[in-house]
Amino acid sequence: MRTVRILEEASQEAIEAAAWYEYEQPGLGVEFFAAVDAAIDVIEENFLPLSPLPEEAGDTGARRLILERFPYDIVAIELPDEIIVIAVAHHSREPGYWRQRSKP
Repeated sequence: MRTVRILEEASQEAIEAAAWYEYEQPGLGVEFFAAVDAAIDVIEENFLPLSPLPEEAGDTGARRLILERFPYDIVAIELPDEIIVIAVAHHSREPGYWRQRSKP
């Protein structure tokens, strides 16, 4: 099992999305956080291989796990000893907006 490290920017994106969902429908923000948490567990346990990103996102080496219920991707860079979550990206955002975060 590899360690998963979450960048501050990705964490902030998840917090802001959860706050929006909670405002729209009480309880939905908690469900969003649970979905993100479950996705990170899946990544950490290496249950599923991460999917490639759309070509428009650029060739950064990043891959994604698509959330089932919410229109978000967990975008991560896989390194030999850790996985770095660099974005919790809404599907309507410009692909690859997080590109500068993928630089070591």
